[in-house]
Amino acid sequence: MDAVGPRIEGQGSLEADWAACTWLEALPVHDAASVLRDVRRLVVVSPHPDDEVLACAGVMQAALAQDIAVHVVSVTDGEACYPDAPLWPAARLRDARRHELATAMRLLGLDATHVTPLGLPDGSVATHEAELAAQLAAQALPGDLLVAPWVGDAHPDHDAAGRAAQAAARGRGIRSLQYPVWAWHWLDPRAATGPWPGAMRIPMSRAAQARKHDAMQAFATQTGAVEGLDCEPILPAHVTARFRRAFEVLIG
Repeated sequence: MDAVGPRIEGQGSLEADWAACTWLEALPVHDAASVLRDVRRLVVVSPHPDDEVLACAGVMQAALAQDIAVHVVSVTDGEACYPDAPLWPAARLRDARRHELATAMRLLGLDATHVTPLGLPDGSVATHEAELAAQLAAQALPGDLLVAPWVGDAHPDHDAAGRAAQAAARGRGIRSLQYPVWAWHWLDPRAATGPWPGAMRIPMSRAAQARKHDAMQAFATQTGAVEGLDCEPILPAHVTARFRRAFEVLIG
């Protein structure tokens, strides 16, 4: 996650309310093996370092367990997340967040060879959307499953990355799915219906949940577990709670 837009303000929807959400509970459950059937490589498009772990750590682990190649396209370095924190300028954040991502990947059984950092400017992915779509299309292989943010996530970088991934998937004739991140903040868990007719819940084992939680904690700049951060972190406890569930959601 990173600097957010006007729909992402305040505390947002609490996980306790999501736990009682009838439309979320009613989403069909698909095991990871069925979602990954016939997939040769899982490609996760991540707008900022941490989005791939928050949304897809369980699916990535399931792919590895099935000997499916996993690759993360890290679109930006998340260097603009604290523009008003003098001790955390963009250059320092860029280095820190790349290191955090590398640590998180190791905790999930991956390494630097599984990540392609594109270095597009944080907060301005939309102005590079065509470039991103072209890069994703150039990297696509037959049998890929491309997983990217929901195009309605309400963060401009997420929405642009989702659109670029959809364009690349259509152009190369490969399958794609989407994941929500900021949607959990602003969607109404008390609504009668959800916005995703093709969504599914994918359960995680306790071991996979534990590894995901450890990987989430690797993003210390985002959770606030660093010195000199004199503002609210991007991932306080009430936000990370939304990603400590026993399942992940993908949108078909």
